[in-house]
Amino acid sequence: MHLRTDFPHQTFREDVRIPLPDGTRLYARIWRPYGSRPVPVLLEYLPYRLSDWTAPRDAQRHPWYAGHGYASVRVDVRGHGNSDGLPTDEYSETELADGLAVIEWLAAQPWSTGNVGMFGISWGGFNSLQLAARAPEALKAIVTVCSADDRYDNDVHYMGGSVLAVDMHAWAATMLAFVSRPPDPAQVGDAWRETWRERLEAVEPLIHTWLAHQSRDTYWQHGSACEDYSAVKAAVLAVGGWHDPYRDTVLRLIEHLDAPVRGIIGPWSHQYPDRGLPPGPAIGFLQETLRWWDRWLKPDADRPAGERDVMDEPLLRAWISESHPPATVYQELPGRWVGDAAWPSPRVTPTVYPLPGDRPRPVCSPQHTGVDAGRFFPFGNDADLPPDQREEDGRSVCFDLPELTERTEILGRPRVRLRLTSQATRGQVIARVCDVAPDGSSTLVTRGVLNLVARHGRDRAVDWEPGATEDVTFELNGIGHAFPPGHRIRLALSSAYWPWIWPHPDGSGWTVDPAASSLELPVRGTGSDGGPIAFEAPEQAAPLGVEYPQSGEVRPERRVVRDVAAQEWVLEVDPRYGGTRVYPDGLEFTEDALETYRIRSGDPTSARTRSDWSVRLRRPEIGWDVRVATRSEIRADAGEFVAVNEVVCHDGEEEIFRRRWQRGIPRTAG
Repeated sequence: MHLRTDFPHQTFREDVRIPLPDGTRLYARIWRPYGSRPVPVLLEYLPYRLSDWTAPRDAQRHPWYAGHGYASVRVDVRGHGNSDGLPTDEYSETELADGLAVIEWLAAQPWSTGNVGMFGISWGGFNSLQLAARAPEALKAIVTVCSADDRYDNDVHYMGGSVLAVDMHAWAATMLAFVSRPPDPAQVGDAWRETWRERLEAVEPLIHTWLAHQSRDTYWQHGSACEDYSAVKAAVLAVGGWHDPYRDTVLRLIEHLDAPVRGIIGPWSHQYPDRGLPPGPAIGFLQETLRWWDRWLKPDADRPAGERDVMDEPLLRAWISESHPPATVYQELPGRWVGDAAWPSPRVTPTVYPLPGDRPRPVCSPQHTGVDAGRFFPFGNDADLPPDQREEDGRSVCFDLPELTERTEILGRPRVRLRLTSQATRGQVIARVCDVAPDGSSTLVTRGVLNLVARHGRDRAVDWEPGATEDVTFELNGIGHAFPPGHRIRLALSSAYWPWIWPHPDGSGWTVDPAASSLELPVRGTGSDGGPIAFEAPEQAAPLGVEYPQSGEVRPERRVVRDVAAQEWVLEVDPRYGGTRVYPDGLEFTEDALETYRIRSGDPTSARTRSDWSVRLRRPEIGWDVRVATRSEIRADAGEFVAVNEVVCHDGEEEIFRRRWQRGIPRTAG
């Protein structure tokens, strides 16, 4: 990583409050060049507290953009951080309307040319795309990283029409802990405590809303760019990683957008591609985005002689990983970049592989199948990725294709077609594609899920007629991978996948007929890779100077405990979001979280989730010391989900807020 300190422009930073039409003011931090000449503006718009939580990451990129002649702006969403107002749901109409007002305000400033770009990863990538679909005149281009165009089937809530137990629960719990934190008196003054109380009184756990919409209805259609791709007018650079759950959005955007678009998918986790977190290799992402901004926000600027136009790049630049042994972390994956000028690519041929076998196979997986699934959101930690899949394969029904005699590369989304018979009205199908080496080790390549009640569409729940036989088809997540000669391609099918997928109450499984079933792989032909694909080395601005003191015993990131007598499996996860941090301005920030997932092998109604958070913020110089503790639990029986949430807040030794919610939510499709 090259840390850059010399830039074409001298810059400064200022904190401002952006006024909204209703009088609310959003807290913003602006880095921009000195001088009176107007410059284009870049916006990142998040609920994640710019004065503490994202401050280290913000320091890596916003000053860098400012040093290259942009005003780079970071804004806290209403009701979060040091912004005014009360919190709302994610991507609410209020959030998007506020975002449009912010864009309009930025475009009207005397130091702005009126051309605005927007960027972000995850939440910021989501609302960048959603605001682009509102087509404000000033918004000329966006860079959306690790985001989704489909809020229902490609977010943290549902997968293949099934409830995502692992992240529906964990993310709702995380946001409850986030929204319960106070504003910082160093930025808002003595009003911080009154503002905090008002927010806490307005808090409603998001899990209540998310579980109340178990099919794809108007709630999920709101904010889903896939509802109308033609609405997006700004130029879109879509970026993802093969180890990020949102990577399929990149493939859909480059296929369907009418606006100028380019896509990049690397080997990365849920991170910006310049941060150097596993798996790499990292790229000069800031330099690549600067080319994008210059192209669309500085249309009249002179280009250096010989500089390649970003629109001359392939429509998709993608990383093809070479076969690799299973591991939970890779500093760098072997592979290469390839380019495709169109998507679907004429170089990619959907190739159907019949499943071996001529007699039906019953699939009734133990309920703890999935404990080796890895993290839904890999962040570059040591235990993120799936370990050797042999144990998971043993809990599944596997179909191994013949040993490969030649190299087989795939790029895109595999698809399975299965003929199933079920005696139950509800169930799930989980399909995994694995790369099986001659030594028997099994590396997960990709996977997909289908909730059988959603087989006729995600917008409806249609029970299976007991004893009926039907053909179902669904796609797996996209991937770029090369299977070498001597290896086998394995399709593993299971009827359970805990804790990723919340199980239906009937765990009896189903029967698959391999003679009428197949696996379709997007095989990329040999030949040209679309010209040389190369990126500059990673570069960032100087770090913020945050200290990370270590204290106490370090918990395992992921620990699986088996109670043999009770046949109960417990997965404990430390998400490792940050630990303790000491900021240059004296703020001491400590957060700790532990997620717990329980299930008994033969009882799908025994599934339980729990998330505990503790947060402490201190400014010793002014005697400010606040604590937040939250607890979130979900359980379910045949008829309903039950969500229990609790928030307890202290100012010093004084408890200033305590509230407990318990909500029963009928099971409709989940």
